[in-house]
Amino acid sequence: MTKDNGAARRGKPKLGQHFLRDTSAVTRIVEALGDISQSTVLEIGPGPGTLTGMLAKRSGRLIAIEVDRVLAAQLSMAYALVPNVEVIQADVLTVNFDTLFAPRPGTMRPGITRVLDKVRVVGNLPYYITSDILLHLFAFERHFDRVVIMVQREVADRLVAEPGHSEYGLLSATAQLYAHVEKLFELPPEAFSPPPKVHSAVIRLSMEPKAEELGVSAEAMVDFFKLAFSQKRKTLSNNLRVRYSEAVVKAALKETKIKASVRAEALSLDQMAALVRALAPVPALPGAGTPS
Repeated sequence: MTKDNGAARRGKPKLGQHFLRDTSAVTRIVEALGDISQSTVLEIGPGPGTLTGMLAKRSGRLIAIEVDRVLAAQLSMAYALVPNVEVIQADVLTVNFDTLFAPRPGTMRPGITRVLDKVRVVGNLPYYITSDILLHLFAFERHFDRVVIMVQREVADRLVAEPGHSEYGLLSATAQLYAHVEKLFELPPEAFSPPPKVHSAVIRLSMEPKAEELGVSAEAMVDFFKLAFSQKRKTLSNNLRVRYSEAVVKAALKETKIKASVRAEALSLDQMAALVRALAPVPALPGAGTPS
């Protein structure tokens, strides 16, 4: 597992890789996945294979996705004779998990419908694409059961932040829409070689999609989050007026009993879902788009 401070795959300069060397942390990370003896495990960014060895011994099937061609080739050679390990050289953001986890031809008898087991995910997510990778996983949430990831400590704090806290924002709300999020433990720079300049933290996401029970679609909620948190210093009503007229915003806030002066960070998922339902029948302003 590597701590990558900015790989060149997104056109950014490669600032270096930091390899996890704390063996006790490796054990804690793998154990956070639970019993994986009968499970498929997806490892994102295995690097030199710090976690891969233990995962290969404990999991029913291990799929390791590594973007670095050299590291992927080295891992492929190291595990060429290990039948339950598959190494894929790819950018995880381009992987279609529907295809990856589909039953292989010739593995099923005719007339039998296979119920696919949920996949468990483990990986180290570079800071600058943490949100992108999580959103990609959430888009295929039907395949996943548990996700254990290492991220920069500040990102971890945002993921677990609750409404009303300054750290609560787009990433917090989106993650908590799809999963129960726990911060398990932190790792100091000395746990890596060479040491990075930041602390890291390990997060566990137990997939529990909430959109259906909230009475909205996940897509509508995430779209609303992007609008509501587009300018965190502004009130929610001001952000909503980017897309909706003032009268529509006032009516929706009145219907949901939410104060016009409130900021998005103060709202629970229930309150946001209520606003989504209140605004759903209302057409957006001409030419209005969703803030990025």
